Amino acid sequence: MCQLHAKIYMVVNSQEDIESLRNDMKNLVKWSVDWQMLFNADNLCKITHTGHSNCHADYYMYCNKLKTVDEEQDLGVTVSKDLKWDKQCSQAVKKANRMLEVIKKNFTDRSRKTIMPLYKSLVRPHLEYCVNVFQFRARIIRRILS
Repeated sequence: MCQLHAKIYMVVNSQEDIESLRNDMKNLVKWSVDWQMLFNADNLCKITHTGHSNCHADYYMYCNKLKTVDEEQDLGVTVSKDLKWDKQCSQAVKKANRMLEVIKKNFTDRSRKTIMPLYKSLVRPHLEYCVNVFQFRARIIRRILS
């Protein structure tokens, strides 16, 4: 069984842009039918409208109106409609704190020699995952951590 993942991103500022995006989606649907790799439009296909000037047009796939969502998670990164990373940052901090609790419960030796490798391998990856995406929001992470 093959699971097909596709993302379409387009800046939509006019009716021509809306029609262009709808045309791209029709082409995707035609391709999926031709290759017999249909999208699960009922459950998995969603639209996220971002930006203040977005006209929030409706889009359809296989004659079904696509569900509009406020946020979408892809590869462990949560993207919201306002393009703020607050939720992503707080989720990373929660995961890191859970790992710190695991270390605290399972290791009695709290020397620097023991804790540093554990921290670097178990905690820090949660804090650094996709940090380049939201690096400009680093002050929020610092505020949450303090």
